[in-house]
Amino acid sequence: MATRTRINSSEIVEKVSHLCRDANFNLNDDVLDALRDSYEAEGAPVAKEIFAELLENAKIARECQMPLCQDTGVAVIFIEIGENVEITGGHLYDAINKGVRKGYEEGFLRKSMVADPLKRVNTGDNTPAMIHTEIIPENHLKITFMAKGGGCENMSRLAMLTPADGREGVIRFVVETVKIAKANPCPPIIAGVGIGGTFDHTALLAKKALLRPLGTKHTDPDTAELEQEMLERINDLGIGAQGLGGWITALAVHVERYPCHIASLPVAVNIECHAHRVKTVILSA
Repeated sequence: MATRTRINSSEIVEKVSHLCRDANFNLNDDVLDALRDSYEAEGAPVAKEIFAELLENAKIARECQMPLCQDTGVAVIFIEIGENVEITGGHLYDAINKGVRKGYEEGFLRKSMVADPLKRVNTGDNTPAMIHTEIIPENHLKITFMAKGGGCENMSRLAMLTPADGREGVIRFVVETVKIAKANPCPPIIAGVGIGGTFDHTALLAKKALLRPLGTKHTDPDTAELEQEMLERINDLGIGAQGLGGWITALAVHVERYPCHIASLPVAVNIECHAHRVKTVILSA
């Protein structure tokens, strides 16, 4: 019989609470490196100054432990839970939401969730979180938190293309999405692209694509080549940092692909802003 790993829900509450604050205060090194590289590579004076300001903003946020952006985002949670992991002392999703509530209240982070999309009454604690769960063979619980701002999320798109649209049709849709977005998602952006699956699955692929560290290439050479072509064509748009023109509109394009129906070619683009706030914790016995 496999050994069971028991994790108390109270530990999950505390870890998620910390992730909420850590993500909103401290950019990861991969994002900082991408911003520094962009500052060095940018040839437009105004855009170069903006990259300097973004780096200074990140420095102040880290030193003062204050939010990088006034929009502290929807709490998007990706969970990988081992098949032999047992949560004790409460329900996993309850613990996640308690952790979000605690993190946003104690971190003085803006609460952005409304209880009903039409009645628009704020929940007052930034819950519920958007939770995606995957069962894995490993014997641990992995929690990844993403603070997803409304400005960039609003510019995301999904299309049910036809197989005849092919590779070029996919690229055209991705580039068109960024072109339509213009300055709204606070570029420089990161584009998460999902290709394949179904209507719902391709959107999840696009969001999960954003979790890969910036500066890393996809392990599949064809997908890595596709990412590079999309990135070059997006940067050729000249939108630039904060939409004021420049050489660099996107820091990266990350693509995830999945099998799909013979009659379908679903494509989703989940746009992320320059304040790419992702943190992960792994819990085990």
